[in-house]
Amino acid sequence: MPTSRRVALTGGIASGKSVVADIWRELGATVIDADELARAAVAPGTPGLEAIREWFPDCVFLPNGELDRARLGEIVFADPAARAKLEAIVHPEVFRLAEGLATHADGVVVWMIPLLVETGMAAQFDRVVVVDCDPELQVARLMARSGLSAEHARQRIAAQATREERLAAATDVIANEGSLDELRRRAISLYEEIASLFYYDL
Repeated sequence: MPTSRRVALTGGIASGKSVVADIWRELGATVIDADELARAAVAPGTPGLEAIREWFPDCVFLPNGELDRARLGEIVFADPAARAKLEAIVHPEVFRLAEGLATHADGVVVWMIPLLVETGMAAQFDRVVVVDCDPELQVARLMARSGLSAEHARQRIAAQATREERLAAATDVIANEGSLDELRRRAISLYEEIASLFYYDL
């Protein structure tokens, strides 16, 4: 019988973990994206969205009733109590959805979880892969990608675990301070190692 092996992929915002996840998808991994599930958890008609409506002001909703994620982000990244409330609503539902997907997967299953360290979930995985880069490089990438000011970029980085906390939880680290080709080579090399160890039990 084939068995799944669980690998957590994490990293700070704008570290490059989504690029690594895409590469591993190409190589055959099943990737469970916590950010995608977080959006599903607060889609129109879900209990998650109704809970947010109960606890947050009307300004975090668009005229069509959907969540204004940008406005909500401004609030929760500036207010730790609001962020904790949002996480208490969203995280349990994300985990439930992810477990359902993982149950039906074989081979290497990669859970891409930006807040892996913050949620204390690292011990639940066979391998914890951290995509790592210097925080100032994160700031530059985040400003270029999202149009944020340096202040807002640093605010979002500061809301996550520190670089040191993530590295302490890692079983494997992929450095991403060079070119895309360098990142691809490192991602492929590590995936091949993981796949060779976590292959089918025959």
